[in-house]
Amino acid sequence: MRDEEAPFRILGIDPGLNITGYGVLEVSGGGLRLCEAGIVRGRARKSLTGRLLEIHSGVAEVIAGLQPAVMALEELYSHYERPRTAILMGHARGVICLAAAAAGIPVISYAATQVKKILTGSGRAPKWQVQAAIQRELALSAVPDPPDVADALAIALCHYYLKDKLHA
Repeated sequence: MRDEEAPFRILGIDPGLNITGYGVLEVSGGGLRLCEAGIVRGRARKSLTGRLLEIHSGVAEVIAGLQPAVMALEELYSHYERPRTAILMGHARGVICLAAAAAGIPVISYAATQVKKILTGSGRAPKWQVQAAIQRELALSAVPDPPDVADALAIALCHYYLKDKLHA
């Protein structure tokens, strides 16, 4: 059983083939703080397998360096007009889940609409509104940029707010 006063890190991931956003929040007795946030790039000119390797390696490096206890990941969304996009995103999501599994950390998935609703009150909030909500919630001096970073932090923050409900 984990000591509730010990720091607990949540890794939020916004998966993408070109840009995967990540954000790590640390929860401790003193509250919530931002550890690190950034992006992992899959170079557009490389093959799909090359980009997937870059994403896996980058996420594995973040996990090894920051030692999160859990990964909060955006669920796969598929629009009926663009099924190929969902299939390609599934590849990225798969290597991200593989990195978490290899490190022995659990993965919890959240729908983008659920994350947006919790942070902004609207499941259809635009990217700028999510960025502003993250800036406010984490008391940042500027909005997180690119939006992929804000989305990753939003997913981590959503997990923070819902984690007790998951254990109930």
